[in-house]
Amino acid sequence: MVLLMAGTARAIDAEEPIGDPAQAALYERLIHEVRCLVCQNQTVGDSTAPLAADLRREIRRLVLEGRSEAEIQQFLLERYGDFVLYRPRFQATTAILWLAPVALLLIGAMAFARILRRRALMPADVDADERATTDEAGRS
Repeated sequence: MVLLMAGTARAIDAEEPIGDPAQAALYERLIHEVRCLVCQNQTVGDSTAPLAADLRREIRRLVLEGRSEAEIQQFLLERYGDFVLYRPRFQATTAILWLAPVALLLIGAMAFARILRRRALMPADVDADERATTDEAGRS
């Protein structure tokens, strides 16, 4: 999968591929986890915006310097804020991003259970039973 993404990155970047496989994998992983600040719905690996190219070069430089993934992410967070990561850190300002899907699923499950409970308490359709009995009696 990394090799397939490497072709995409090479199509955008004019620089030589990174020789060390571990560093190349780290670079690919990072450029697909960092949001393009211009496009906002694309990663810097997928974007052709000039700012995305600058971010790719910066990430590449940091990877080649031997920095760890956590150090590079911290550098990007300090410079661009939490919005730069597609998976932001869990903290007070981003808690709603992490908790909202769980809360919505719980609300949906409770609504579904309530609907089922109400339907179970409803009386059987007496009119349908009477019509069926009347139709059978009328045919005899």
